[in-house]
Amino acid sequence: MMELKNFGIVPIEYGVLVAALSGYRSPKDKIALLERNGSIIRLKKGLYVVSAEESQQMLSRELVANHLYGPSYVSLESALSFYGLIPEKVYSVRSVTPKRARYFSNPIGNFEYVTIPHEYYPIGIRQEIENEKFAYLIATPEKALCDLIVCTRNFRIQSVRAMREFLEEDMRIDLSVQPKYNTGIIKSCMEAGVKKTEFTHLLKLLEK
Repeated sequence: MMELKNFGIVPIEYGVLVAALSGYRSPKDKIALLERNGSIIRLKKGLYVVSAEESQQMLSRELVANHLYGPSYVSLESALSFYGLIPEKVYSVRSVTPKRARYFSNPIGNFEYVTIPHEYYPIGIRQEIENEKFAYLIATPEKALCDLIVCTRNFRIQSVRAMREFLEEDMRIDLSVQPKYNTGIIKSCMEAGVKKTEFTHLLKLLEK
């Protein structure tokens, strides 16, 4: 029987837990007991994570977000906060997905998934590796900005100046935090046929 701490902080499917606890007469009852005593946390039906106390590691909400619903990657305000582009701490983890929108709430936090077009989805995703133990998918700074534009309802920008005002004044984004932007990612987003006009203004703004 595998010790729970060996799972680390990577979310575990119910079937994997049952197999790991096969030495017990009733793995199902054992899982229920582990959840009641706080050794494991139920993220959603059929998905668990070992508690920080049990694993002796800090849980990652970004890693949980990737596993809760996929395909998806962390983006929008959550990614912008990660890169220091917005000053506020983001309490809900916001991700994007080509599937339908979803929302989850569990003891780890609140997780929101916003739908974006399939052809646009794969652009500008990177792996963030933490402590050489696990990795999760997150938008690059450029893709997070593009996702914010795509996911903002009734968003129409007609000039570079208006784009700057939206990002810096409305969204409180400090574009100067990043010394250089990979504008090729924005060009790829434009080629995907989404928000071409708005992305053109964003591209000009970041090229200045």
